[in-house]
Amino acid sequence: MERSSAFTAVPGWGQVAMGATAFATAWIAARQASSSMWLQVWLADAAIASAIAVVAAQRKAQRAGSPLISGPARKFAVAFLPPIAVGALLTPVLYGAGLVRILPAVWLLLYGAGVTTGGAFSVSLVPVMGVCFMGTGVLALLAPAAWGNIFMAAGFGGLHSIFGVLIARRHGG
Repeated sequence: MERSSAFTAVPGWGQVAMGATAFATAWIAARQASSSMWLQVWLADAAIASAIAVVAAQRKAQRAGSPLISGPARKFAVAFLPPIAVGALLTPVLYGAGLVRILPAVWLLLYGAGVTTGGAFSVSLVPVMGVCFMGTGVLALLAPAAWGNIFMAAGFGGLHSIFGVLIARRHGG
């Protein structure tokens, strides 16, 4: 039975909170004088958003009376984490090569890939959200580099907020 169920602890309101931090981060990052400071601001937000996601998922799982580390949750993590790990590995390489301008696209694409693959073990809105992240990443690849923070805000801020509200309303907080 556990194998056939979906990972339902995706935290809708947690995603809204993650979106709010991304909007603030985009504003702060756009005002940084160096690419090093820009990167530090976004990496700090990634850590904050990760903490929000874990705490919100744990709370949602507790309210539902189910363990966070269930079969579907493990499958979600196994599918979600490889693209995230690739992003973590590529970030210092791209930064070191002077390719900071493509980091927003790479992050959006890889996060979207992780959400899409992990979402196969979750509610139906999750993989749709992942595809939207990948679409935003493609647009970021094609747009001028100066628009990077706009795409980061649109993806990590806007998509998290929109899908967070939808997930919260349809599948609980």
